[in-house]
Amino acid sequence: MTTKELLYVEDALGHEKFMKCCSKDTAAMLKDASLSAYIESLEKKHEEIYNKFLNLL
Repeated sequence: MTTKELLYVEDALGHEKFMKCCSKDTAAMLKDASLSAYIESLEKKHEEIYNKFLNLL
């Protein structure tokens, strides 16, 4: 893997970690159960994407 590709993966990992944290925080603050469940599903999706990028290394 080239240096440029490694930088891309590192950047993508940072973005996915940020999105996961934002989703988790938002789901905890929401009072609407169905909306909170949807945001929790997004958190899981970002966790999966994070792990896929991590496995590239």
